[in-house]
Amino acid sequence: MKALILVGGFGTRLRPLTLSVPKPLVDFANKPMILHQIEALKAVGVTEVVLAINYQPEVMLNFLKEFETKLGIKITCSQETEPLGTAGPLALARDKLVDDTGEPFFVLNSDVISEYPFKEMIEFHKSHGGEASLMVTKVDEPSKYGVVVMEESTGQVERFVEKPKLFVGNKINAGIYLLDPCVLERIQLRPTSIEKEVFPNIAAEKKLYAMVLPGFWMDVGQPRDYITGLRLYLDSLKKRSSPKLALGSHIVGNVIVDETAKIGEGCLIGPDVAIGPGCVIESGVRLSRCTVMRGVRVKKHACVSGSIIGWHSTVGQWARVENMTILGEDVHVCDEIYSNGGLVLPHKEIKSSILKPEIVM
Repeated sequence: MKALILVGGFGTRLRPLTLSVPKPLVDFANKPMILHQIEALKAVGVTEVVLAINYQPEVMLNFLKEFETKLGIKITCSQETEPLGTAGPLALARDKLVDDTGEPFFVLNSDVISEYPFKEMIEFHKSHGGEASLMVTKVDEPSKYGVVVMEESTGQVERFVEKPKLFVGNKINAGIYLLDPCVLERIQLRPTSIEKEVFPNIAAEKKLYAMVLPGFWMDVGQPRDYITGLRLYLDSLKKRSSPKLALGSHIVGNVIVDETAKIGEGCLIGPDVAIGPGCVIESGVRLSRCTVMRGVRVKKHACVSGSIIGWHSTVGQWARVENMTILGEDVHVCDEIYSNGGLVLPHKEIKSSILKPEIVM
């Protein structure tokens, strides 16, 4: 089987982190986002992953080369010269996706974090006999999204309603599809949308089916959702009694700590924290609802909550970093500094407090 991951463009919503690496390589729970997807695809027998990309393909490929051999899966790029929307990239990658087997292929949005029930999706796809399957997820506020209206018992999709004013349902497109090769014949090589153009046509012919995603789902393409996604991901590790979760008297709730990280005396870590490789957390530090990426040092008695600390940054002694502060790569927050929602670009030193959310160049 094959899979196409829609990587797309610049990842502007996750700046300043995406100023250092393409968005799919930003760490999520101590592993580049895209690796969560590739590993789950590999586990259900996918042998080749195609990345649809229009920005920095060489950075992506160089990075993923080591995982090709580690995971034993082929990873290639299909590069757009102009943005082609969510369906155009499928037409562009047609030759890479179609082979003699006639097997269906997966299509994924690269921002989506879930338990990736690909095995169940393959079984669902075979059972309904249509051309295309999509995952849907239930949300509390459907009016913010495109809602999928479906026949409950069979999953047959009737129509799509974009940001409905009146309640028509609470299931939205989760950005995970399984498509028969014949779907590619419906897509022209031009900027086009799979959600707004391709799927409604297949639904009109009653050949599109939706499966409700079991477990959690999050689009982690922006900071607030990234932090929420981390909580949901760690929660799902807890439900599966994963050995990845850290234990100890200094741990509260769900926390993952890379084995190469060092944690000092008298810290309180958690809930919902990820500490990356090579990090040094000095004594008396308080961390909650945050991600601390590779090579970060958090000095004595600092407090970090609801924030993302980018690679190789430093948080000074008695500093307080909170309220969706995002430090880019190699940012140094001096001792006793307060950051309230600062977005700090890479390679900066912060010598005075950031009292309200703002971008620091």
